[in-house]
Amino acid sequence: MAMPRKAVSYTDYLKVNELLGLQQRLSEPRHHDEMLFIIIHQVYELWFREMIHEAEAVMGALGSGKVRRATRLYRRMIEIQRVLLQQIAVLETMTPVDFNEFRDLLNPASGFQSMQFREIEFSSGAKDRSALNSFHDDEFATERLEARFASPSIGDAFYGYLRRCGFDAPADDVSHSDEERRKSYGGRTQAILEILTHFEERHEEFQLAESLIEHDECFSLWRTHHILMVERMVGHKRGTGGSEGVGYLRTTLDKKFFPELWEARTYLDRKHGEGGCPFAG
Repeated sequence: MAMPRKAVSYTDYLKVNELLGLQQRLSEPRHHDEMLFIIIHQVYELWFREMIHEAEAVMGALGSGKVRRATRLYRRMIEIQRVLLQQIAVLETMTPVDFNEFRDLLNPASGFQSMQFREIEFSSGAKDRSALNSFHDDEFATERLEARFASPSIGDAFYGYLRRCGFDAPADDVSHSDEERRKSYGGRTQAILEILTHFEERHEEFQLAESLIEHDECFSLWRTHHILMVERMVGHKRGTGGSEGVGYLRTTLDKKFFPELWEARTYLDRKHGEGGCPFAG
């Protein structure tokens, strides 16, 4: 006979006591705004964890052909991104003078060392091996990122699902030549055009594709707002981790997780409603 489950309290279930002990300020005397800075970034990491959790579930759902579930969970990821975007406004209530009071204490820590942020990028398809350079001294993070780098991305799961639905959406194989990979991109763009121009007949695929591009858009908006926030706080100072700061961050603005979804818009015109395609023939 199973023993009755011990009743849990709100505090015990959510580990509130442990949570409240995790905000350890370094400034002496304690600077008021350092608490805000720590909490904002700890909350980011919690939401990153949830996004990774959902991304894995999305890929699992697509692998099982459960496109509606995948789309619903993807919508959740997008709403989380909207929350993350709003958090920047909270951080901007801190003045530049107040931030500079404790900023130097962060050296050499840097946002580049957010393992989970890189996991989200890798899971979304933006796999840049140089990102691992920030984790040389962190064996745990390196192992996780290497595994994530080698694992299929959401894009891989999406195009795999489309292939099983009869679309010509070639897989991306890094062992292929540049020319072979360019052709595979063209094939995937053609599949997206088919979905965009027959969105009523392909409603489920269309809703999923729109969720993917919205995820991409929300991430770009976050990057843009984050850069402006950094410039507002510290101008063009070098980053605490030694990077060029705002100068480097601006180079990330053109990153796209799903380039074919964006590229397809360029080729879309009335002819495609009649079956035309720029990659045919």
